[in-house]
Amino acid sequence: MSKPTRPDPADPLVSLFKSIGLTQAKAQEAAKSPKSAAILKGIIESYPTVSSGELHEKQAGLIVALAGALAKTSVGSVERDYLIATILENRLKSVDQVTAAVKFVETHKVPVNEAEFDKECGVGFSITPEELDDRITKYIASNGVASWGSLGAVISALRATPELRWANPLHVKNAVEKGFTETFGAKEAAKPKGKEPKKDAKPAAKEAKTSEFTSSDSSSVRKSVFEEGFLGSLHKPGENPQANPRHREAHLAVTAGKVWTRFPPEPNGYLHIGHSKAIFVNFGYAAYHKGKCYLRYDDTNPEKEEAKYFESILETVRWLGFEPWKITYSSDYFDELYDLAVELIKRDKAYVCHCTQEEIKVDRGEKRGQPRPCVHRNRPISESLVEFEAMKNGKYRPKEANLRMKQDLEDGNPQMWDLTAYRVLDTPHHRTHDKWKIYPTYDFTHCLVDSIENISHSLCTTEFIASRQSYEWLCDAVDVFRPRQSEYGRLNLEGTIMSKRKIHALVSGGYVNGWDDPRLYSLIALRRRGVPPGAIISFVSTLGVSTATTNIEISRFEQSVRQYLENTAPRLLMVVKPLKVTIQNLPEDYVSTIEKSLHPKVPELGTSAIPFTRNIYIESDDFRLEDSKDYFRLAPGKTVGLFGAPYPITYVSHKVDPVTGEVAEVVVKLQNEGPVKKPKTYIQWVAEHAASGSPVRVDETRIFHRLFKSDRPSGDISDLEPNSLEIVKGALVETGFWALAKRSLIEARREATLRTEKAAQENKTTETATGDDTPHATTEQLIGKECVRFQGLRVGYFALDKDSRLACLDGPDALEASRKQGDYVVLNRIVTLKEDSGKTT
Repeated sequence: MSKPTRPDPADPLVSLFKSIGLTQAKAQEAAKSPKSAAILKGIIESYPTVSSGELHEKQAGLIVALAGALAKTSVGSVERDYLIATILENRLKSVDQVTAAVKFVETHKVPVNEAEFDKECGVGFSITPEELDDRITKYIASNGVASWGSLGAVISALRATPELRWANPLHVKNAVEKGFTETFGAKEAAKPKGKEPKKDAKPAAKEAKTSEFTSSDSSSVRKSVFEEGFLGSLHKPGENPQANPRHREAHLAVTAGKVWTRFPPEPNGYLHIGHSKAIFVNFGYAAYHKGKCYLRYDDTNPEKEEAKYFESILETVRWLGFEPWKITYSSDYFDELYDLAVELIKRDKAYVCHCTQEEIKVDRGEKRGQPRPCVHRNRPISESLVEFEAMKNGKYRPKEANLRMKQDLEDGNPQMWDLTAYRVLDTPHHRTHDKWKIYPTYDFTHCLVDSIENISHSLCTTEFIASRQSYEWLCDAVDVFRPRQSEYGRLNLEGTIMSKRKIHALVSGGYVNGWDDPRLYSLIALRRRGVPPGAIISFVSTLGVSTATTNIEISRFEQSVRQYLENTAPRLLMVVKPLKVTIQNLPEDYVSTIEKSLHPKVPELGTSAIPFTRNIYIESDDFRLEDSKDYFRLAPGKTVGLFGAPYPITYVSHKVDPVTGEVAEVVVKLQNEGPVKKPKTYIQWVAEHAASGSPVRVDETRIFHRLFKSDRPSGDISDLEPNSLEIVKGALVETGFWALAKRSLIEARREATLRTEKAAQENKTTETATGDDTPHATTEQLIGKECVRFQGLRVGYFALDKDSRLACLDGPDALEASRKQGDYVVLNRIVTLKEDSGKTT
């Protein structure tokens, strides 16, 4: 859209606006919007104090802001007089206060309660530096803020609290930075931050052992997310203004004053990491307030919708730990929406337009900056009714006729410039089939279905801020309940792409292996990679919810996943690139059994029994021929410990492959006689013992690296990292893997069954009519091979890939957990371990 033309400096309005104390630039800016300019002109001409030229520039700017706010409301003249007086008396000192004041008088007529007005609008607000520092220190301590990485989220959250809503933003920012410096050290030194107080890992681990999934129960998420900041400041059900009071009464009669939300995805693609925030906000907010959340498919574009997306969306929502109260479709309400469109025409608020798409763009100001009336805008109501019926009956081809809303072309908001309400499409609909030849647009459908479903809080991202005005206009235009739309900042992950179109190009071009390729950040890809759903919810809740867009680096997301897995993932011995080690002072047939903990800090995760024999394997990187003072692993003359083994080993000799020249075997001595000196470091190992099935040989270990070279990729093929997928064959894992895999799937199946049964009892997601293809809650949606996760000690975190074939997992629970004929083990690395001195040296 081209930019609006700046008013001529010689324009009489510009001169008039300059007379109240505005600069030339600000006067020209104020004259750009015809509607607000007319209101500002009226204020100047009606109030001698304003036109006297005695206002300082800041007061003049507030008068301009008031005119802009009044242009979007129906505030009466008495209330307008009151607001102007508060500016002239210096009670309102910022644009935010003016905006709040206008909203206040919309629902509180003069005479207002002065104390209530002052509180809501920040009049007389003051806070000392000491009080500000104290509140920030308490916030950091009570909300588990971990590092400088949370700076932006903390500032946004504090600015949204009632106590600091009106504090000087710069003062808040400086005070938060001071608090962070005192808590975490200088910003440059904050990266390797000190250890935080230890928390009891047992409860979390116990939950990890018995629960693959997160819970929509609000107690599972830190309360401050829903009590403070953006979500904490939302209106209570029924408090949102209504053009007709009876709508509020009818709404509350249905909802009983509870929070009702909805998650309304378009079923034209797979959900990505950004959607996890929307799912968390909508389902989590409703759950926290013991309300209800719909899963509503916004299926108004049959040209792009496919059945697989409907299934995937429900599966993903449930995988993240939430259960929809009810599954609905926008298409459920096509009949009602059509009737409301007819009503809109009858009220002279809509008309049928036969302009071309190019003509519509010109009329809507996309070519010239200002809208102009469509040539069909003032056609008779009866004519539009006939033409709309003809559209419905298939008289017109696509783009030959549209129903457009008759909004306000004088408004400065493009979302009020006669948006399209219905268009003609020839494509059959997946549910209504050939019944309709016309389909409602998002702008027409969304607010009206919110109204029909009695949504108390229509929560969406900030790109829809401008749409709020048309949302409310349409509800009022057809005289229905008007939900309140509130906007929060979206979540973006830097270093990857989320565009469906761009991902589709990668998939169709064979650059990635489908939409669930673990190098992508679609939620099905993250699930396949092995990222636990609880880690994603924890990540989103830690970021907080504000109106600011959250741009997060991939490394920060992975660190959050790593922290989640630290106390929940069992630990197995694993070597990725094995090197054979022979313990020369043990007999050929020597074998002993070592019982090792699956997590040293979490006994609830259990133990595993592994063999210790004469022949073991270590990581090839844990041996080198050239020793150095800062190297503590195995080398000539060095002794090293083996995790879980009773004695360390000392280098004796090595053998070299005659073809490659590389070390093929190391011969060592077990230090099992006399006093044993504790070694400086320990390494992982696995034993060779065919009788017990040791080691478990991994057919493929898939290591995923960044898909793109640049930090902000556009999706261009030339930006793809050529070595983003590394496949290692022949890694080895301890035999405890089989029992862990079996137990993990049994536990996941048990909980999935319980959750699905509970969903059937409490919600309406298992009800399907005859012939209805609505997806419903099933146990299978929550079970996958990715439930098998573990930490390969000193290697990384891994999960079983869906390409794996493990007969013991598919058989009955009583089937022995061991390798069977035809098994094929594929592991995905979820994330790396933290860098640690033991590994790097």
